[in-house]
Amino acid sequence: MSDSEGVDPQLQDFILTETQKQRFQVLVHGLTDTCWDTCMGKPLNRLDYRTEVCIMNCVERFIDATTFITKRLMNTTKYRSDSPLEFQ
Repeated sequence: MSDSEGVDPQLQDFILTETQKQRFQVLVHGLTDTCWDTCMGKPLNRLDYRTEVCIMNCVERFIDATTFITKRLMNTTKYRSDSPLEFQ
């Protein structure tokens, strides 16, 4: 008898979806921290040009990463196998 026998498929889907959401949130927080640490020096009343450009580039990379991850999650969900989703 496998571990998945007798378990509600809707519950399994819910758990997988919530796990994916949690992993995505961890990624978002990590990227936010990275952009802040990379771009922000000493906070001032205004952003200087260099900091503004850095933040814009970081946000653009964030959008690129989000798009990639979203497509990957959709493909993983669509073509899900018995193995769990793993991010590296």
